[in-house]
Amino acid sequence: MKKKIPRAVIILGLISFFTDFASEMLYPITPIFLTAVLGSSMTIVGFIEGIAEVTAGLLKGYFGALSDKLRKRSIFVTIGYGISGIVKPLPGILPYLSTVIFSRVTDRIGKGIRTAPRDALLSSYSTDNNSGSIFGFHRAMDTFGAVAGPLAAIYLLKIFPENYRLIFILAFIPSIFAIAFTLFVKDVPSKSSVEQKNVIKNFWKTSPKNYKIILFLLTIFSIVNSSDVFLILRSKNISHSDTTAIMGYIFYNIIYALSSYPAGNLSDKFGKKKIFAAGLFIFSIVYFVFAINTKPFVIWICFALYGIYAASTEGIAKAWISDIIDINYRGSAIGLLTTLMSLGVMSGSIITGFLWDNFGASIPFLISSLVSLIIASALLLWKKI
Repeated sequence: MKKKIPRAVIILGLISFFTDFASEMLYPITPIFLTAVLGSSMTIVGFIEGIAEVTAGLLKGYFGALSDKLRKRSIFVTIGYGISGIVKPLPGILPYLSTVIFSRVTDRIGKGIRTAPRDALLSSYSTDNNSGSIFGFHRAMDTFGAVAGPLAAIYLLKIFPENYRLIFILAFIPSIFAIAFTLFVKDVPSKSSVEQKNVIKNFWKTSPKNYKIILFLLTIFSIVNSSDVFLILRSKNISHSDTTAIMGYIFYNIIYALSSYPAGNLSDKFGKKKIFAAGLFIFSIVYFVFAINTKPFVIWICFALYGIYAASTEGIAKAWISDIIDINYRGSAIGLLTTLMSLGVMSGSIITGFLWDNFGASIPFLISSLVSLIIASALLLWKKI
């Protein structure tokens, strides 16, 4: 691993670890806080998640292209992580629906600023066909933070039952560490002579056809890939337990973290498309079981499989794009992909909340299962990708 993972990638991994530590302390708590304390409906939960995702999504595309134009990535990393860290404790200080919306949306603004430049920076350290390993390592570090965060939240809830406000405030502590590590992020010097005045136009004009096909299919998939808060709420719906719902989510993140680096290695060896498609097949199975399951113990199996799905898709999609796009346009390419996928998740979250409120939980889960199965099959059968 030491030969494949540069020091700069490790620093970016530590930043993501502490950021996700803070974020995931709040991620499983926020929907419960909204519904149990503030009395919000599932539609409101879906609306907040949707608005948060579209905010991040629109900014990812813009700042990805801007980082290509300026040939600078690190400044966006520092600003983006800084903004996200500062707003996390606000709902604990002011426990109102408006504050939750402001905090969640501003946090996503930070994510929108940093994501594409950070991923382009990660890709710049890729050599000798190890992009899957680099993105897999980063996703693993990110996800280990997603394990530590909910565990900390559960421990705090055990000591301070139902004191959700305190958890929002304490989430600021790991955020400080993340912000501090951003000061060590440096840009990779660019030797390119590519014209940067019309970045977006040049990027799209020179993009290969297989990138555009991938972009289309992944955007369609994102519409049925609604926010994970619905998996948490569905788990609570089945088990009637906050602890089981949160622990299931933690278990998912443990499997995700442990699987990310091996999945990245497999994608380097056997191809990104095959591993990504396998992940979508697993996603289809998980959502189908969540739709029909009524037994709490099955939740654990579903979350384990969901972790393997995430490890097989999220980092690998970005590594896949990095492999086929010129280094000068990777910020734009990854930014456009994440923008469209965020818009899809926004739509999917709102639709899922509406369908759940009006037709029950099974319907949106069944729809997601079917559509993801079709897309996975299309990826494998489409020879031009």
